Amino acid sequence: MNLKTLTLGLTLASVATFSVAKPVAYQIDPTHTATVFTWNHFGFSTPSANFSDIQGTINVDNAKPANSSVNVTIPLSSLNTNVKVLDEHLLKADFFDAEKYPNITFKSTKVQALAQNKYKITGDLTIKNVTKPVVLDAVLNKQAVHPMSKAQTIGFNATTSFDRSAFGVGAYVPNVGDKITVNITTEASVPTAETTKDAAKK
Repeated sequence: MNLKTLTLGLTLASVATFSVAKPVAYQIDPTHTATVFTWNHFGFSTPSANFSDIQGTINVDNAKPANSSVNVTIPLSSLNTNVKVLDEHLLKADFFDAEKYPNITFKSTKVQALAQNKYKITGDLTIKNVTKPVVLDAVLNKQAVHPMSKAQTIGFNATTSFDRSAFGVGAYVPNVGDKITVNITTEASVPTAETTKDAAKK
């Protein structure tokens, strides 16, 4: 076998491998993921609150970003406004009704790659069993081996906004603003043998 034939063979093999490659599943790291949302309060201030303990998977296809997807679950029990009485009120029936609807979910329906590591992620947001489409404007911060965990890791920031009344969470509108602005930051990693072992122990 001459060098030209060998080179052609390796090229074809790499193309074949590339063509059957599947999206890589990154598991969201809840310790480095936060969803912070803000609203207008009678025109005087812009309070904020956040959710933590966020779970989910980001499937990433670098070759064909349109094949990528996001699936996230946000437990309402993780809500934090830094005001205990407000946390308790927001979980009641006139707002999130967390006892009946304990989670918020987001499932992407379309991923579009834009310029300079920017993406537009369209998906279904479900709050109180009401599902509406929203669009996340996302930026890929980094994709590399994490220096501490040694796992393949990816990091994004994203923003979106929507009217809370559309999801049945419209108490006190318009005095308390209807529009909710959301800022998201997340790290997600490909599970390693070690992390899988740790998860199995829990």
